[in-house]
Amino acid sequence: MDTELLNVLDENGKHTGVETRKNIHKMGYWHETFHCWVCSVESGKRYIYFQLRSHKKKDYPELYDITAAGHLLANESIADGIREVKEEIGLSIEQSDLISLGKVKNCIATADLIDNEISHIFLYNSPHSFEQFQLQENEVSGIVRTPFCDFIKLCNEEMEWIEVVGIGIQESGKKIEMNENITLAQFVPHERSYFANVIKKIEEATSNAIHKGDIINEHGK
Repeated sequence: MDTELLNVLDENGKHTGVETRKNIHKMGYWHETFHCWVCSVESGKRYIYFQLRSHKKKDYPELYDITAAGHLLANESIADGIREVKEEIGLSIEQSDLISLGKVKNCIATADLIDNEISHIFLYNSPHSFEQFQLQENEVSGIVRTPFCDFIKLCNEEMEWIEVVGIGIQESGKKIEMNENITLAQFVPHERSYFANVIKKIEEATSNAIHKGDIINEHGK
């Protein structure tokens, strides 16, 4: 995975070259990622879904994160990022199922890497039950949801923790029910501004009833 080739961008999203994933994270170069946030509505209440990263992951193991996400390779279009939804959580979706929420800068710096992303954000309004999620065991060990309004309060520090429910997968492959109270510290350490931007964009998309299928079919260079 460290040898994958990614497009290098400047902070304005202009293509400047190609580098390995390892070097991009070492040097802190800007690069493109695909983020799909899954939501659903049940009895008039909106829910947002998170994946629980596998303990086998090199980066951020056992932390909660975007429902499905991944890096865009140098030879991929933004639309190719849809593969992450199938690979990580097992849902087969089409471009027309996604609502484009635009681009957001997303920066994470740790002792091991500098992850400067220009993230292409999409919303998927899911009709699926938890039984229909098929988790990629090496990547994802659980899928959970919480009321969208509670996630907003957590990000705004109006709540210290939120309750999440869903399914997990054991080493044996057996699915188990999950019901936990989690804090913001149990999420991948995205910038607060990233979460604020995503929340705002989801609110705008749902309140304005943006038409589906607004997905970009080329690199945002």
